[in-house]
Amino acid sequence: MCPVLAFDNPRFLRDHLYTNECEIDPSVTTAASERLDTDRDRSAADEYVLERQVGHLLRRAHQRHAALFQERIGSAALTPMQWAALFSLVRHGPTTQNRLGRLTAMDPATIQGVVRRLVARGLVVRSADPSDRRTRLLAATQAGHALVTATLPIAREISDATLAPLDEAERALFLKLLTRMAFA
Repeated sequence: MCPVLAFDNPRFLRDHLYTNECEIDPSVTTAASERLDTDRDRSAADEYVLERQVGHLLRRAHQRHAALFQERIGSAALTPMQWAALFSLVRHGPTTQNRLGRLTAMDPATIQGVVRRLVARGLVVRSADPSDRRTRLLAATQAGHALVTATLPIAREISDATLAPLDEAERALFLKLLTRMAFA
């Protein structure tokens, strides 16, 4: 028979309970077994440093960039995604909402909301595609073009500010590696 005190020892449980050397009532071992899992979880958690994980670091870097964007974009009152969509329309000319979503890496629901807000502000218009009446094209209005022209220098400043903690060589390497990850 197994000693009762052994139930409080996770090593005993691992070495004896799970090798069937003892017949033990499962209801008695539940708490001890949960402690064993907790001990394993705690050990794994001690080895896992959140602040060094790629997803966490990318999110923190993105939060910093988004805060710089909102602070500096000022009266234009655009989100980074709205600015990306508007800039893409200015750069590429009239296009479908589907293509605009692909150009800006936005899913269909997100690009739909972004376009709806840009249309409501008079920065983008929808029109029928002359070559396919079933298709609607999006285009930047004059106000949209003017806003991109006015904010393009600010967008460059925002990128520079985001990368400010890095020297020139680090910036080049960081952007090269980030591009590789983004398009893998």
